[in-house]
Amino acid sequence: MTVYFIGAGPGDPELLTLKAQRVIGECPVCLYAGSLVPPQVVACAPEGAKMMDTAAMTLDDTHAEIKAAHGRGEDVARVHSGDPSLYGAIAEQIRRLKADGIDYQVIPGVPAYAAAAAALGQELTIPEIAQSIVLTRMSMQSTSMPEGESLENFAKTGATLAIHLAVRNMREIERVLIPYYGADCPVVVAYRVGWPDEMFIRGTIADIRKRVRAEKITRTALILVGPALDRGRDFKDSALYDPAKPHVLRPVVGVDLVEDHNT
Repeated sequence: MTVYFIGAGPGDPELLTLKAQRVIGECPVCLYAGSLVPPQVVACAPEGAKMMDTAAMTLDDTHAEIKAAHGRGEDVARVHSGDPSLYGAIAEQIRRLKADGIDYQVIPGVPAYAAAAAALGQELTIPEIAQSIVLTRMSMQSTSMPEGESLENFAKTGATLAIHLAVRNMREIERVLIPYYGADCPVVVAYRVGWPDEMFIRGTIADIRKRVRAEKITRTALILVGPALDRGRDFKDSALYDPAKPHVLRPVVGVDLVEDHNT
């Protein structure tokens, strides 16, 4: 018996990996976070499978269901939104599985920031503008942030920020980020990416709070911040395809390589 932690992606059933779809379709037990995972994502479960929405369940509740399935020798599809490695709360589940000697595997999924960038038709790392992405969140009413992982510290890098679980704290984001990115820095709030009612709100650090409030968005949103989001900004081509920048698979134009038979 194996517990499969499955990344369901942001909500679009077509963004399930082939492996995730196959495993869900083979497991007689499926535990999924219904508040974040649409029913269509787990519709590929086998006929007669035990389907449980874990939105209202505690860690004790879900583990009890897993232990019961273990006793019956039934595999469990434990379906999480996005990718389980990011705010998936699988670490504490895995700790209990290990303590009880229950096997598990993790199947990755499409994270929300990647799905949002794809829907926007944009790259988040632009040459000489932003070459790093910071995936972070704000404390709010959830677990506190570790010392040193403050939004201010990340803002000092100038990287593209992907801020989770923070749409109710837009005023604080505005206060912290303006000194580092400037009031006119572009922001995109991606609401329910991959769901039928997905929405993308564009603005600047200075005005995004007003725009989000007008749409009455209070949850299930990802906030992207950074100069890389500026669709009209000019930038230098990357060196990846520059003919003057050789690499092991592409020699300098006009230079013949002699094969070294000693390597």
